[in-house]
Amino acid sequence: MKLRIEKNSFVKSWQMAERNTSTTSTLSVLSGIRCLADGNSIILQATDLKTSVTCRAAGVTVEEPGEVVFPIKVVGELFKKVPADSFIVDVQAGKASLSAGKSHYRFTTYPVEEFPRLPVSSAARLLFDSTVGDLSRLLDEGTFSGSPNEEFPQYLGTALFQVGSQVVRVVSTDGRRLSLSMADVPQHESAEESRILLPLKGLNELKRVLGTMEDQAPVRVLVDDSQAYFQTEGVEFSIRRVDSSFPPYEKILTKNRTSWMTIDRMAFVSALERAELVVRDFSRMVVLNLAPGGSLKISARAPEVGTAAEELDADIDGESLRIAFNARYLMEGLKALHGSLAHLCFNGPNGQMSLSRPGEENFLYVLMPITLPDEEPPAGEDAL
Repeated sequence: MKLRIEKNSFVKSWQMAERNTSTTSTLSVLSGIRCLADGNSIILQATDLKTSVTCRAAGVTVEEPGEVVFPIKVVGELFKKVPADSFIVDVQAGKASLSAGKSHYRFTTYPVEEFPRLPVSSAARLLFDSTVGDLSRLLDEGTFSGSPNEEFPQYLGTALFQVGSQVVRVVSTDGRRLSLSMADVPQHESAEESRILLPLKGLNELKRVLGTMEDQAPVRVLVDDSQAYFQTEGVEFSIRRVDSSFPPYEKILTKNRTSWMTIDRMAFVSALERAELVVRDFSRMVVLNLAPGGSLKISARAPEVGTAAEELDADIDGESLRIAFNARYLMEGLKALHGSLAHLCFNGPNGQMSLSRPGEENFLYVLMPITLPDEEPPAGEDAL
């Protein structure tokens, strides 16, 4: 195999594949990238056995076809740091050479026959069609509430994809909060609802892949009994499905509310970030005081550190309310929401809070408050 490679274009494709290799597996071949050169194109493949990627590399001229598995530890760094805009890679009998002007390198490769067979989508069924922009929003808004490192129960480390009635929903939870994002999708042949669970770690890598593409690029999502496949712009990314069930989250959703508020999202985030500095190493608790027709007051207090007090303009209605939340959890919901305004509904001081976009139902974040003792004074009240 002999390739003429334009570094800048090729390295972008290489890095996409490189992130899906495994450097911790006992199988050394999993820390390699399989390159298949045929005709005038080259295909890169990588896997960690949980996710896999196949992509068409740019910036390559195939002078001699062939197949090889390059180890990323040395070869990947050479590709990125070679002192030329273009270079030649020649592979013969398991040995490879790289030539760039007066620079020459030789290295070994992994046996092609040891590289695992990747999942194939040829027999998979269509789950839904979308765009890079819509799918990225679904993942941003619908997956952040889970716990990627949780293994039991399994659903805590996953996101639910629920498809039916020309709508796709992505839902995640860690047991204390829940996020749900929705998008319209075209109708396809099967009218039955589909529900699949995918691991958050794989979906986080998918988000990085999508982040390199144009928002309007089409994405086709397919599934079979073991995998989900995401196809777009010469890339196929597969994620192994999780064989478990997601709790009936619909039962905890309620439209009951006693107080509600619309507020500038980024102003709210900024105020919470400042208040959280005081309680970051203590309780992470912030207290919200809502005055209908008035303003939102935010307070926080930590012994031996100090107090914080913020006041923000907001459109508040319903009953007066004093309620406390974990500052990080509240901020994560606000940061995930795509939009300039945030709408929050409260169901009393001990009921769930729901966060959405004003007048829209395609995003919902549900968070339980922290119970405040009746005798505890509002933190930082004297500063207000």
